[in-house]
Amino acid sequence: MSEQAGEKTEQATPKRLEEALKKGQFARSPEVQTVMVLCGGLIALRMAGMDAWQKLTFAVTGIFSDLGRISLAQENMQMYLVNGALLFATCVGPVVLCTMVAGLLAGGIQSRFNTASEALEPDWERINPMSGFKRIFSVRTLVPTSLSLLKLVIIGAVAWSGVRKILQDPIFFTVVGPAEIARFLSDTTFQLATRVIVVLSAIAAADYGFQYWKTNRELMMTKEEVKEEFKNMEGDPQMKSRMRRRRKPKSQRQILQEVPTADVVLTNPTHLAIALKYDRKTMKAPRIIAKGSRLNALKIREIAGQHNIPIMENKPLARMLFKYGKVGGEIPAELYAAVAEVLAWVYRVNRFRYYSEQNNVQN
Repeated sequence: MSEQAGEKTEQATPKRLEEALKKGQFARSPEVQTVMVLCGGLIALRMAGMDAWQKLTFAVTGIFSDLGRISLAQENMQMYLVNGALLFATCVGPVVLCTMVAGLLAGGIQSRFNTASEALEPDWERINPMSGFKRIFSVRTLVPTSLSLLKLVIIGAVAWSGVRKILQDPIFFTVVGPAEIARFLSDTTFQLATRVIVVLSAIAAADYGFQYWKTNRELMMTKEEVKEEFKNMEGDPQMKSRMRRRRKPKSQRQILQEVPTADVVLTNPTHLAIALKYDRKTMKAPRIIAKGSRLNALKIREIAGQHNIPIMENKPLARMLFKYGKVGGEIPAELYAAVAEVLAWVYRVNRFRYYSEQNNVQN
């Protein structure tokens, strides 16, 4: 029985998942990172490769054409270095930028763009050579290492099948110009990289699914852990009673402030009271501005009487509004028709009262 009680059979709670995320304990696969980086580099080469090739061709042509006139004086070396660095940056920069963004995006997607604050703290045990040696040659690393070798074999086989097909191209048996060779290299590189990325994507999807399952399994909790966590989340009973005492005066002040602006008060007849307000210009539906039971209900009726607010007894409607309605919120959609009849009665009463007051003033 004690063994069964300690079994992890419950899914991790939101609090446990949040704590695990802070510690860096979430599903991640290095293959996802590799696929994203390769895709970013391939897209950059496809978009900016031709421009980089033209710049390199122009630079190399210029160097060989002016080879006899190039001065190797010390004052010219700085200019050559600056120009070479700028050429290198314009050719390689887009590829480096795209791969860096792709790598950051892959990490952010897997971590849900959350920073593992606790995982960033320095852990001197991880840089200990003896501990690292034990981790590398431990039994736990045997399975990941075997899987990595299997992935490498699969990718190598796929790449070799593509290379064998490329080697049979007629370009290797004919005389072609540099432009044709450049085009051939570009096309074949793109085809080979696409083939490898497709295989890597399948491996990454399978690996990430396994890591997701493994992480969720490691984060599972026992029933006792779940109960203890919810008990801690509920808090101290004394604190809860103090919060209730604080909320009570606030609700009474709300009754005193909002009830005078109500259009009608529904009663049940003395146990419940609900104050409703409706403004066609600013509200889509009538709102409950105050509600109360027993003593609070009597207080609402008293304030409504002081401000000449119509009071209507409707037991079923009052019960439904008190049970399902929220103070400050609109009435439930199922009660629109019933409340509309009440408001129509209120408007008739107010119109009759207005004409009566006008006749009294004239007399």
